[in-house]
Amino acid sequence: MSTTLVFAAISFAGWAFFLYPYLGYPILLRAFPKRSVNSGPLACPVSLLFCAYNERASLPEKADNLRALCSRTPDLQILVFDDGSTDGTSEFLAALGDLVTVVTGAGRTGKAAGMKQLARLATGDILVFTDANVILADDAIERLLPYYADTEVGGVCGTLRYIVDAESSTSRVGAEYWARDERLRSLESATGNVVGADGSIFSIRKALYPDFPDTVLDDFTVSMSAIFAGKRLIKAPDVVAFEKSVAVRRDELRRKVRIGARAYHTHRYLRPQVRRMAGVDRVKYYSRKVARWFGGLFLSIGIVFAILALAMVSPLAAAVVILAGAAALAIATRTRMGALARLGEIVMAVFATSYGIYLGMRGRTFVTWAPAASR
Repeated sequence: MSTTLVFAAISFAGWAFFLYPYLGYPILLRAFPKRSVNSGPLACPVSLLFCAYNERASLPEKADNLRALCSRTPDLQILVFDDGSTDGTSEFLAALGDLVTVVTGAGRTGKAAGMKQLARLATGDILVFTDANVILADDAIERLLPYYADTEVGGVCGTLRYIVDAESSTSRVGAEYWARDERLRSLESATGNVVGADGSIFSIRKALYPDFPDTVLDDFTVSMSAIFAGKRLIKAPDVVAFEKSVAVRRDELRRKVRIGARAYHTHRYLRPQVRRMAGVDRVKYYSRKVARWFGGLFLSIGIVFAILALAMVSPLAAAVVILAGAAALAIATRTRMGALARLGEIVMAVFATSYGIYLGMRGRTFVTWAPAASR
């Protein structure tokens, strides 16, 4: 086999691995057997938990949302962890009185540590997790409970809808990516289990809440505990929450790096339990999570070996492609709107996640967080 064909084959493999989570995996999911949920009326105590750090700007709307939830679910317990805020968050939360129970951390300890404290204090049979800047639909708790009438259900993921800043390609790309991911979760749920939840809106039976280190993604780890316990983790399309998408590229890339590093530590921690999952769930886990984490590596292989294969045929054509690609990248990183800017957002997000994975492999951890200023 010629060197050109070898390079072309390697390039094809790189592109195939890169595109598989987005194109091949959804097709595979449609071939899996379907499983229904036996929902029905259910009344049981519920606790709503979230952490806050310097979220003063988001809290007035959040407080109104909490009051609306309590008006429809009067016995709802609301627990908030303040992770050493310095912008007036603590004072605002304290002024809410009996609406919330506030737990104040000893300095910055991070979301995972805060959530564990709240979970210990929670009195509800069902724990609902959200974020300080996320607004739940007024009927979210009412719509959530019937899913737990099915005793096989251990956790329920809600549906997050991003509020888009029309003037920001970062915001639009982020919302489009998330909408695609929500459709993928729906396919996973229909075939058994969703591969982990996002922290914006999900729930779990309190009896299944696990212990875990502060360096992992707490929302993913907690939600996966339902699957590890032999229960189902499903997605509820009618349990809805809303969040403003990040509008500034720098904020989003930092978030991707942080999530990537924590994802690696989460994988290392959960790996023994992942190996014991059913075969279908392991396929889902590696298809939607691990394959995406290394998307930057696969994309690099696809591009580099395609250029090498082209260079074997025509060095001039390869040089032109390199120069054109460099120019396109330079323009994409400097523009904020248009198709090229959106393509740049996607590529940079892929590499930011992979860079975070690399940092995690090198031992870097991210325990604390700060809200994106552009939300």
